[in-house]
Amino acid sequence: MTPGEMFAVFAAGVSAGAINTVVGSGTLITFPVLLATGLTPVTATVSNALGLVPGSISGAIGYRKELSGQRRRILKLGVGALLGGVTGATLLLALPATAFEKIVPVLVGFALVLILVQPLISKRVRRRAPDDTARRDGGPLLFTGLTLASVYGGYFSAAQGIIYMSLMGMLLDEPLQRLVAVKNVFVAVVNAVAALFFLFVADFDWTAVVLIAAGSALGGQIGATVGRRFSPAVLRALIVTIGVVAIVQLLR
Repeated sequence: MTPGEMFAVFAAGVSAGAINTVVGSGTLITFPVLLATGLTPVTATVSNALGLVPGSISGAIGYRKELSGQRRRILKLGVGALLGGVTGATLLLALPATAFEKIVPVLVGFALVLILVQPLISKRVRRRAPDDTARRDGGPLLFTGLTLASVYGGYFSAAQGIIYMSLMGMLLDEPLQRLVAVKNVFVAVVNAVAALFFLFVADFDWTAVVLIAAGSALGGQIGATVGRRFSPAVLRALIVTIGVVAIVQLLR
C-alpha cells in the first residue's frame, strides 16, 4: 500500500469502529476502501473481519457499565452468536461471493422496519410472554434469530448490529443503550470466532489488518463515549438513517 492508502484504511477503521459501537454497518466503510487498495473481495472481507475484532472488543469495554446485570443473558445468547459466527465464516469460503447479494438488502430493510415499530411490537410481545424468563432472555425466538443473524455476521457483517438491535428491541424489555452494550458483545464474539477461523484457512493482508485494528480500537472508544449520550429517539433515528445508507450501498 502507498502511504495515502494506508492512511485511508486507518481512517476507515476509526470510522467503522465508532459506527459499529453505536449502531453497526462499519463494514460498509472499510470494505470499499480495502477493495480500492487492490485487494480481492474475499481477501478484503477476511482482512476486514480480522481488523474489526479489536474495535468490537473496545466498544464492548466502552459500554461495560450498561452490561451490568446481563451476564446470564449474554452467556445464553452468546452460544448462538458463537455457532452462527463459525457457520458464517465457513460459508464465506464455501459459497460464491455473490451468494447473499440479493437477500442482504432485504434483511437490512426488514430490520429497519422492526426498529421503527419496535416500541409497539415489544409491548405486545411482552404482554403475551408466558413467563419472566421469556421477557428476560427473549425465549427460543430470540436465540434462533440471533444465531441466524450471526451466520450472516460471520459471512459479511455489514449491518449485522442493526439486525441484532431490531431483534433484541422487539423481544427484550430493556432500554436501547443496554441493548447496544449487549449487541457489542455479540459482534465481538462473532468477529473473534470468524477471525480465528480465517487465521488458519484464508488469505488476508497483514497491513490492512493492523491498520483497521488500530483504527477500530480507537473508534470503539469514541463511539462508546458519544453513543451513550443519545436519547432512545435519537439512537433509533440514527440506526434507521445508517441502515438506509447501508441498503443503498448494498444495492449498488
